[in-house]
Amino acid sequence: MLYFLPAPLKGALVVLLILLNTLVFLPFLLLFAILKLVIPVIIIRKGCSLVVNGIAWYWIGYNNTLMKIFHKVEWDIRGVHELSRDHWYFVTCNHQSWSDIPAIQYVLNSKIPLLKFFLKKELIWVPLLGIAWWALDFPFMHRHTKEQIAKRPELKGKDTEATRAACEKFRYTPVTIFNFMEGTRFTPEKHSRQNSPYKNLLKPKAGGTAFVFGAMGEMIHTMLDVTIVYPDGCPGIWDYLCGRVNRIIVDVRTREVPERFLGMDYENNRQLRADFQRWVSDLWAEKDERIEALKAGA
Repeated sequence: MLYFLPAPLKGALVVLLILLNTLVFLPFLLLFAILKLVIPVIIIRKGCSLVVNGIAWYWIGYNNTLMKIFHKVEWDIRGVHELSRDHWYFVTCNHQSWSDIPAIQYVLNSKIPLLKFFLKKELIWVPLLGIAWWALDFPFMHRHTKEQIAKRPELKGKDTEATRAACEKFRYTPVTIFNFMEGTRFTPEKHSRQNSPYKNLLKPKAGGTAFVFGAMGEMIHTMLDVTIVYPDGCPGIWDYLCGRVNRIIVDVRTREVPERFLGMDYENNRQLRADFQRWVSDLWAEKDERIEALKAGA
């Protein structure tokens, strides 16, 4: 174990090795993604999806191994024993730092299907990552604004239809959809500007989550409510890569989504929309109390 190395050197080595890992795995990922694209046979496409997901699991697993080699983190992980890679999940988490994502991958990578995000269609042009996201079937979405719909009413409902079409491939292979409900990282300035009613959280944005349940409710009806606490203070991603994080608490609560929200029409049913927003607010109030309890017991 290389705990003794200076922090900046550890960070630089980890970044270099992650980059090399990416360059090794990317050609294989693209090969099977192209096979899936050109061979219109469901069993072949399902097999290719399993292979590219497996490549991504190994990529993340390698990165997790680097963390073990270079860093000495005390992990306090709760609530992951009953999870399955054969189940469909929606995952949400409080968002404090870009280190949240590798921490979540460290905890959940081998226990549930690969985490996938809904992405803006413009992100497909990000070098290397855009190609990898496409190969891994990350849904690229074009969300229409209220102003655009007002000018062109025929666009109403197109976003949900496009999501259902993009997610049709997930019908045959279990998947995990991930979304930070806060929409951005927590900072004291953002918290004050929002006048958030929660001590440790920003206000949740219910629309994106409702969009997933509305489009994928037939497949996804289980939510993993993840709470991350850094007892020694919130680190930046460079702190995480350099091994300056000593302890991380990850609490996972499994929740069945109420049936009334599965396949719901969030935009057009005002009463259901208000009901869903109350449900999310209650989840967030409970999460805020949980963070306080985890901090107190740390």
